[in-house]
Amino acid sequence: MSQFSKKYYLFLILFLGMLSAFGPFVTDMYLPTLPSMAEVFHTTTSLVQLGLATSMLGLAVGQIFFGPLSDKYGRKAVLISAMILFAVSTVASIYSPSIEFFNFCRFLQGLGGSGGIVLSRSIATDCYSGRELAKTLAVIGAVNGIAPVTAPVIGGLVSEAVGWQGIFWILFGIGAVILLMCMVFKESHDKDKRHKGSVGSLLLKFPEIFRLKYFVVYTILYAFTCGTLFSYISSASFIIQNHFGFSELQFAIVFGVNALGIGIGSAMSLKFRNMKNAAVFGAAGTVLATALQVGAYIFLPSFWPYEIPTFLMLVSIGFILTSATTLAMDEGRMMIGTASAIFGASGFLSGGIVSPLVGIGNIMTTTLILLGICSIGSLIFAFWAYRRSTGQQQAATVS
Repeated sequence: MSQFSKKYYLFLILFLGMLSAFGPFVTDMYLPTLPSMAEVFHTTTSLVQLGLATSMLGLAVGQIFFGPLSDKYGRKAVLISAMILFAVSTVASIYSPSIEFFNFCRFLQGLGGSGGIVLSRSIATDCYSGRELAKTLAVIGAVNGIAPVTAPVIGGLVSEAVGWQGIFWILFGIGAVILLMCMVFKESHDKDKRHKGSVGSLLLKFPEIFRLKYFVVYTILYAFTCGTLFSYISSASFIIQNHFGFSELQFAIVFGVNALGIGIGSAMSLKFRNMKNAAVFGAAGTVLATALQVGAYIFLPSFWPYEIPTFLMLVSIGFILTSATTLAMDEGRMMIGTASAIFGASGFLSGGIVSPLVGIGNIMTTTLILLGICSIGSLIFAFWAYRRSTGQQQAATVS
């Protein structure tokens, strides 16, 4: 932090927060319109949900592409290219003649948005390390918590006023603002640290990253956690609106309040001296919250018994997202663009897998099954990471 003026530091935090918020904005902002879009395009619920899956696939694939390229060409040039792709694909989606074309545009939109997500982690790691990196990521996480709060609320208001196209014009405007902010951003990846080989040789970095055992552990932990999160995101509008009878705007408010839980958990994770302890605490919380949701569905099938465990689950997810990101970025620091790409892609690939699955059969039952599988997976890998910490402490004691 000392290397920057206070004014530029505040700009950098806001900039990184907005970049990392691309995921929630791309996925969450049009959530209130999902049920009605099935009628607009005269299609099925599954095909409408596929737009959520294709955007997450784009968010995953794009990170694999933009992350390594930024190691060679720098963060700024790659980021500007990604923002231009995002803006063009967003406009194209507005004029989609069919659900198939719309879903393809959502994939391209995800590709463009992925540049912001992957580079927000890379830029933060360029500038900070250790506890300072954890604090920066927690602040970004708290800022990022605003995105899922405001996105569905704005989406609900706009959709009622001017329809779903208005939501995508707002997304276009956000992309344009970030493109302008790119002009102020100072390149964080010095030329002497960049990859000197060919673009093709960047592919050789991927096997090197996978040889870092605990980077893989933290990445899988993050992927399972994103599976839990996206199981909730992709089912929430249908459960809250269709199952509990809420309007689009009421859903947006509930979804926004719940999203605050992620920001709260992210900020509270800094209370732990060791990020691995924060990960275990959060993972245990997601399992407990899922168990409470199952109990509520069986014995108290009403809104508040569903809502309270859901909020606790999202608080717990906030703990894991900050701790897993900090641990993985520190582990893969020597190849940060590639590491950030693999790490981020794992989360959106996980989301892309679970999102279409929640629509199979009874959406409440399927969602609870997926929440159970993903939360237990998170707990297993959080304990694996914790065992490494315990082993290191024992080795230090012996020596």
